[in-house]
Amino acid sequence: MTGGVLFSRGVAVVAIVAVVGLLPWLSGRDAALSLLRARSAEQEPTAEALEAIRHELGLDGGPLPLLGEWLGGVLRGDFGRSWADGSAVLPSVLSGLGVSLTLMAAALAVTLALTCALCAPTLVRGARGTLRGGGTGAVAAVLGALPEFLIATVLLVTLSVWLGLLPPYGWQEPRHLVLPALALGIPAGGVLGRLVDDTLPAAFAEPWVGLWRSAGCGPGVIARAALRRALPALVPQLGLVAVGLAGGAVAVETVFAVPGIGRTALGAAEAQDLPLLQAAVLALVLLGVLAGILASAARHRMLGPGLRDAALSLPAPAIGGGRGKSGSRVVGPVAGVCGVVLAVAVGWGSLLDPLTVDVAARLAGPSWDHPLGADALGRDVLARVGHGAAATLGVSALVCAGSYVIALTVGLLPGLASGAAEVANAVPPVIAGILVAAVLGPGTPGASVAVALVSWPALAAHAAALVSEVRAAAHLTAQRAIGSSHTWILTRHVLPAIAGPVARHAVLRLPGIALAMASLGFLGLGAQPPAPEWGLTLAESLPYVERAPWAALVPAGMLLLLAALAVSLSTAGRRTGGAA
Repeated sequence: MTGGVLFSRGVAVVAIVAVVGLLPWLSGRDAALSLLRARSAEQEPTAEALEAIRHELGLDGGPLPLLGEWLGGVLRGDFGRSWADGSAVLPSVLSGLGVSLTLMAAALAVTLALTCALCAPTLVRGARGTLRGGGTGAVAAVLGALPEFLIATVLLVTLSVWLGLLPPYGWQEPRHLVLPALALGIPAGGVLGRLVDDTLPAAFAEPWVGLWRSAGCGPGVIARAALRRALPALVPQLGLVAVGLAGGAVAVETVFAVPGIGRTALGAAEAQDLPLLQAAVLALVLLGVLAGILASAARHRMLGPGLRDAALSLPAPAIGGGRGKSGSRVVGPVAGVCGVVLAVAVGWGSLLDPLTVDVAARLAGPSWDHPLGADALGRDVLARVGHGAAATLGVSALVCAGSYVIALTVGLLPGLASGAAEVANAVPPVIAGILVAAVLGPGTPGASVAVALVSWPALAAHAAALVSEVRAAAHLTAQRAIGSSHTWILTRHVLPAIAGPVARHAVLRLPGIALAMASLGFLGLGAQPPAPEWGLTLAESLPYVERAPWAALVPAGMLLLLAALAVSLSTAGRRTGGAA
């Protein structure tokens, strides 16, 4: 399996760097013209000047010689010089990477602290044998559904502009870390906390817990053992989250003017500064590979010889569904309320015109004519929310379903899934958006393809971790000994054990997928005006959040309701004793 992981990592790294190297040819834009503008906005773009730039940079020779020359330089330790200003690329990349790693460490501390707070009630009740109801899943899902750029903007306005407690932007002292770390760590902590909270009940349902409790082991001992049993399947997720905090923070870095690696890559992509973009992406994917290696080592150490010797025990199948009667009673009303509110808002808004402009109602508050207020152009917010539901929910659901299918398919080959997922996860969604937009143009189709390309790694890593644990189960060793075929084991044991947990994980990622599309819209790579897509509506309202907060809060509230509905549905589909 190690050889397969190394092979998949190498192929994925080469493929991503090669695709990035094709950006000037994929975009259809004249790279020479972009570079001329970046070097000197006043210079006239004559045919002679453009031809000189093409000859200087080797653009007239095609992409393959250029890519081969750059890769040869990398092997010698030379990452080239910036096409825009002629400076060495490596110092810029190392500087941006250092900033992003510092921010990642601070955001990861927030993430882990929030994760511990969210899963603590389930851990304590499970260790004491009093685990009955549904935990903090809804709170975690709501936190995970908060858009990073919305949190960043709200923190900037409240803590910096209104209260003056923290600096609004820059990167000169430790105080500048606080706001961006909170903006990144809160959603990541919500997602990770929800996954841990979803995994712990299955660990507490295993037979050894009752035996240990009967033998007199205290709650602390049982809690530590349950964490050691539950966390290995999620350790790869922690690595993916850490790398995502380093490279996927482009929107937050933009809001707070943080000179990180994501913002460096975005600027290079916009200017078509190919050597700088390739070096930045290569640094991110190598960071992803390193995080994957460390996560894999930690996971194997936590599982111990049970994984190597195929002697792991799995939770016993549950009789009946849900987390007990109280859990079912909680799930029903939450899902019902969220579903009804979403349906009413979408249905009512669909009856109104999202493009009608009422100049007199610009940034107006809720009224009889505009029940949820009006935006900066005087368009009805409720109408835009109603008409944007199809674009936001429909496309997000399709991307989520596609990512789930890919994850199950790729996850059955853990070696392939682990390496490819580590590398693909390291590519910031905005860079994927730029590459896809270069081919398809900015808009909803390009944004959905870009988000799909970066949404499957987390699910595939989860599936691969579960597959390796299920295949190492002692009862499957017995099945092989009595002659059960590979197909029988796959269809009757492996797939049923991983399909449910990964499906719940996919549902929990649904709001995140909608947020990723919203982030691309925020950066101009998603739906284009005047489309009433929720992410675009939210991005258009952020500059006026002080004067008209409802214009931004309404689409954000719809995303939060979607998150609460997602966690309710995922909890309803969970079996008490199922693998997580």
